[in-house]
Amino acid sequence: MCGIAGVRRFDGIPVDPELLAEMGRCLRHRGPDDEGLWCAGPVGFTHSRLSIIDPGGSAQPMAGSNGTTHISFNGEILNYRELRRELAYPFTTRGDTEVLLAVYEAHGPAGVRSLRGQFAYALHDYRTNETHLFRDRLGIAPLYYYRSDTLFAFASEIKALLPVIDSPRVDTASLHDFLAHRSVPAPYTFIDGVRKVPQGHHLVVRADGTVHIEPFWQLPTAGEVLDIPPGDAVALLDDALRSAVRDALVSDVPVGAYLSGGVDSSLLCALATELRPDAELHTFTAGFGDARVDETSWARRAADLVGSTHHETLVTPEDFQRDWARLSWHRDSPLSEPADVAVYHLARLAGEHVKVVLSGEGSDELFAGYPKYRFARTTRVPGLPRSPLRHLETRLGAAQARLTVALRAISEPTYAERMRGWFAPFTSAEREQLLGGPPERTVLAPYRDGRGDALRRMLYADTHTWLADNLLERGDRMSMAASVELRPPFLDHRVAELAFRMPSHLKIRNGTTKWVVKELARRHFPADLVDRSKVGFKVPLDEWFRGHLREPAFDLLTGPSSFVGAVFDRAMVRRLLAAHDSGERDEQSRLWTLLSLEVWHRELRRRVELPDLPADATAANVP
Repeated sequence: MCGIAGVRRFDGIPVDPELLAEMGRCLRHRGPDDEGLWCAGPVGFTHSRLSIIDPGGSAQPMAGSNGTTHISFNGEILNYRELRRELAYPFTTRGDTEVLLAVYEAHGPAGVRSLRGQFAYALHDYRTNETHLFRDRLGIAPLYYYRSDTLFAFASEIKALLPVIDSPRVDTASLHDFLAHRSVPAPYTFIDGVRKVPQGHHLVVRADGTVHIEPFWQLPTAGEVLDIPPGDAVALLDDALRSAVRDALVSDVPVGAYLSGGVDSSLLCALATELRPDAELHTFTAGFGDARVDETSWARRAADLVGSTHHETLVTPEDFQRDWARLSWHRDSPLSEPADVAVYHLARLAGEHVKVVLSGEGSDELFAGYPKYRFARTTRVPGLPRSPLRHLETRLGAAQARLTVALRAISEPTYAERMRGWFAPFTSAEREQLLGGPPERTVLAPYRDGRGDALRRMLYADTHTWLADNLLERGDRMSMAASVELRPPFLDHRVAELAFRMPSHLKIRNGTTKWVVKELARRHFPADLVDRSKVGFKVPLDEWFRGHLREPAFDLLTGPSSFVGAVFDRAMVRRLLAAHDSGERDEQSRLWTLLSLEVWHRELRRRVELPDLPADATAANVP
C-alpha cells in the first residue's frame, strides 16, 4: 500500500506545489521508499510509495502513454499480469500502475470492474477534464475527500486533507455515531466536511465543481443464493480461497502472515505453504501475558503444523500508554478497539522481516464467525422493556459480559437499532443521556438495506459497517504506521461473492459458527485447533483498568481539562468508572470507547489548531 493525495481547483488558480508536498509529508509513513509530485494548472497529485511490485520502476504519479491521463495509485492489482497480456498498450514498466492506465484507455471508468485486488486511485483525464476516484469493492484501501467552494481534495488519510481546510472542526454528529458503532460509518468522518468514498464506489469530479458518486459493485442479492450440498460448498470455498491466496502472494518482495492460531489465519498459512512449498513463510503473533486471552501457544502449534518461521511479540500496559496518542493520530479517529495497539506492534514485528503480510480479516463477517450470529433471529423480536432487562444485567455482573451485550441489543426499540446494538458500546437511550439529546443524524441504511433471512441481513450490515469502517481502517492504519502492507485474502471479491451466495445454514450449522470455513480447515488441522472456543484479538483491559491504567482513566475522563467530561454527562461517566472499579459490572468496552475519544481529541488539538472549547461545551457546540 502507498499514500496518495491531490487537489483540483475550480477558481482558475494553479495548484500550489508546496501544498501538495505538505499533504505528501503527512503520508510519508505509508510510502517511505519513494515520493513524487505532479502539477498541471488546476490539478495536482502527490504520491508516497511503498515499493512492492516493480520496485525499481513504476514511479508515481504516472502519465499515460498518450499524455492524456495521469494517475496516483495506492494498492495492489493482483491480476495485473493477466490484464497486461490482454491489453494492446506500449508498456514501459513491469508494474500494476501502468496496467491501470491501460485499462482506462481501453475501457474507460467501467474498466475498474475487471480489477482484482485492493485499491484506491485517482486518475485525471485531460480529454474530458474529469478527475476520477475509485475505491475497491470491500473497502480495504482507504480514500477520503473534501470539497469547498474553490477546490476538491482527496487523500489516503484524513490528516493529509487538514492542510487544505481553513478551520478544521469536529463533526459533532459523529459523536453519536461513534457511541453507536465504535467508528464513524461511511460516508462521514470525525472531521466536518471530510467524507469517505464508500467501498466499491466511483467518484467523478467535473470542471464545474460538481461531484457525482455511484457504486460499481454490490454484494449478491438474496435472490442469488445457491442451493448447494454442504460438501460442494466446502469445495467451492477451497477453490476460491486458494485462488485468493495465490493472488495475495503476488509480490516482488517477501510476504509473511499474521498467525493467531485461530481457524482463519491458520487456514491461510496452510494454503500459502502449499502454494509456495519452496518459499519460507514468516508468521507473526502477539501475546499479552494473560492466560485468559493469550493465544500464543496455539499460534506456535499452528506454525509447527504448517512449517513456518514463527515470531512473537508481547504487548504490555506500558505499550498502550506510550503509543495510544500517537496511534490515534495515525488512525485519524479514536482507537475503536484496544487491539489497535496490539495490531500495530504486530505490524512492527512483521516489518523487521517482510513488507507484506496476509491477514484473516473478513472471514467472521462473511461466514458468521462471531457468537452473536447464533442469535440473529432475536433482532426480529420487538424491543423488550429496558427496565427489567437493566435489572437483570446488573445482577449478571462482570462474568456474563456477552449476555449483557445481548440484553442491551434486544432492548432497542427498532429492528435497525437492534441490529447495530450488538456492536454498540452504548444503547440509543444511553447515547441520548450522555449527549443530552437525540442524534443529529442516524446512519442506518446498511441495517435496512439487507435482504433475506435474519443472519444474512446481519452479515450484510456488518460487512458494510463494522468491517469496512472499523476493522479495515484499523488494519490499514496500524500496518501503514509500521510501513507494512496488509492483504486479507478472505476479502477477495470472488470469496465475498461466494459467501453471500451460500445459504445461511452452511455458515451456522448445528450451532457451529463459520461451519463451512471450519470444515475446510479440518483438511489441514486437527479437531482441537479447529473446534476450540473463539478468543479473538482480545486485550485484558478489565484488569488493566483496575490496575495500571486505573488512575490515568479517572483523570482523562473526569479531570478539569477532560473533553469527554465537558461534552458528555459527567455524572454518568463517573458511574461507569465506579461500577467497573468495584467489579459490579464489566464496563471495559464502554470505558475504552470514552477514553479513546478523549485521547484522540487531545492529540488532535496538540497537532492541529482548533477553536477553544467553550465553557458551556455540549455536543451541539463543541469544536
